[in-house]
Amino acid sequence: MSILEIPVSTLAGEQTTLGALLGGRAALVVNVASRCGLTPQYSGLVRLQDTYADRGFTVVGVPCNQFMGQEPGSAEEIQEFCSTTYGVDFPLLEKTEVNGDDRHPLYARLTELPDSEGAAGDIQWNFEKFLVNAGGDVVARFRPRVDPEAPEVVEAIEKVTS
Repeated sequence: MSILEIPVSTLAGEQTTLGALLGGRAALVVNVASRCGLTPQYSGLVRLQDTYADRGFTVVGVPCNQFMGQEPGSAEEIQEFCSTTYGVDFPLLEKTEVNGDDRHPLYARLTELPDSEGAAGDIQWNFEKFLVNAGGDVVARFRPRVDPEAPEVVEAIEKVTS
């Protein structure tokens, strides 16, 4: 099964697939949390969305509460926080398990890709980023502390949106 065929649910509870959600766009898929020291990365993600949206790109936020309970809110609370605090207008999925026995199939596929140092496997923390091209190939992985606007992230996005 292509990664684009994997069923996902939006934060509003709508059932879809990753492909239908992306609509032929490349995406940066990021597990997010509202109460994390890395939460300010939302600002950079919003700027990436604003910069590259008209070039066939979107960010997809995937709330996750697996890391010290840093995303405890309901879907409504997450949406309110993201939109009012950071102006998030990119798609958000429902709260999702990214590691462990209940890992979502999307993350089972994403975590097969190694990072720049050759390490694949579990998500390390909130705000780990995966770049998926328009064809559904996972082409890059950036660990949580890599800023969304770091040169290597921007360069990778440029390659899939040119």
